Amino acid sequence: MKVKYFAWVRERVGKAEETVEPPPSVRTVDDLITWLAGQGEAYAHAFETPRVIRAAIDHAHVKPDTAIAGAREIAFFPPMTGG
Repeated sequence: MKVKYFAWVRERVGKAEETVEPPPSVRTVDDLITWLAGQGEAYAHAFETPRVIRAAIDHAHVKPDTAIAGAREIAFFPPMTGG
């Protein structure tokens, strides 16, 4: 699946997007965040406070417990503020 990173998540990971193959045990957005955080220091830093990370699956905002099966694209971004 394609994973995209935005704003400071992208800056910390060091890339805008990548294709990942998580293990079968990764079933939800939360699981994916935990798995990604274990993929190296940059990922651990990007996902050090997972409760503030927002996610979208195929362009629709989702909750952390949402299943990722069948997702073509998952995006991670910090909370947005308006002005």
